[in-house]
Amino acid sequence: MDTTPHPTEIKLHQKSRVMELVFSDGSQFELSYELLRVYSPSAEVQGHGPGQEVLQVGQRAVDIVTLEPVGNYAVQPTFSDGHSTGIYSWEHLFWLGTNRDELWRQYLERLEAAGASRDAGAAPFEQRPKSK
Repeated sequence: MDTTPHPTEIKLHQKSRVMELVFSDGSQFELSYELLRVYSPSAEVQGHGPGQEVLQVGQRAVDIVTLEPVGNYAVQPTFSDGHSTGIYSWEHLFWLGTNRDELWRQYLERLEAAGASRDAGAAPFEQRPKSK
């Protein structure tokens, strides 16, 4: 039997780019759109097994364009970068909220280790001088 609390309220705050969640057990979380995008449960982000995760870069300003219900167990956001394959179960959203601070720390560490940026358009590779 699934004992994961379910959301009783989901609000999108477009200006601050935050999803506000209230769960049936009284838990409340604010998850940035960037965190939601970076930790999408899709195979495109998670890979097909442990260690196959794909680091998401340039997502600081990502927006959620639409948020569709999936049955009585999940929501499926469409992000402004076109990503729309992640189905966020209540369990996944609760896990993100419960572990938000640690997940964010890990994300920033992975970006730094990769020499990558949260900002879109930042060059991930050194610019090569133009040949004459």
